[in-house]
Amino acid sequence: MGTGFRILPRQRAASAEWVERFRPLPVANVSDVMARITAAGPRLRPMHRGGGMVGPALTVKTRPGDNLMIHKALSLAGPGDVIVVDGGGDLTNALIGELMVAQMVKRRVGGIVLNGAIRDCATLREQDFPVYAAGVTHRGPYKDGPGEINVPIAIDGMVIAPGDLILGDDDGLLCVPFDEMEAIHAAAAAKHAAEVKMIADIEAGTNDTSWVDAALRRLGCEGL
Repeated sequence: MGTGFRILPRQRAASAEWVERFRPLPVANVSDVMARITAAGPRLRPMHRGGGMVGPALTVKTRPGDNLMIHKALSLAGPGDVIVVDGGGDLTNALIGELMVAQMVKRRVGGIVLNGAIRDCATLREQDFPVYAAGVTHRGPYKDGPGEINVPIAIDGMVIAPGDLILGDDDGLLCVPFDEMEAIHAAAAAKHAAEVKMIADIEAGTNDTSWVDAALRRLGCEGL
């Protein structure tokens, strides 16, 4: 059938070295140095107990409510891979539940992101395996296709190419493009270090807030 129903090989992927270098960085710090314009949308929230997620994307585009290609992606995923699913944002049918997550845990998958719904949320909420989704419903999925694996997808304007680095924490999700990992990491690490110092200054009572009045004057605020 070709476009719309196909499985492609992933040509490249973020390395284990980059995964570990990004792991300690808060998603918010990475987002700040990416100009604050990239995000997977506030609807996609962590459905697990807690903890971050970092790994190379294995992408899936599926017909809303159908998880046939997600099952196939699960069989292709390697340890640490993050399965990222564009299910069109439809919440009518759950795309995964506890049985598929059990398989992912067994295969040491790094996590799953669903622009769609899950079920068995009480069970998933008690686990550490990273699950991000847009909603919850008890209605199960269909398994008829079509769908595509390892194609570029987009979630609320955030484009994810196969092998890009996916980050997740309690604040949400972010995709770091493969070709920009080095520059983004350097800027985000510097941002994080600056915030760590700021926290120390706040605790010591030496934090400089003079920039607030300077900004107000620059913007023409009356009453200063």
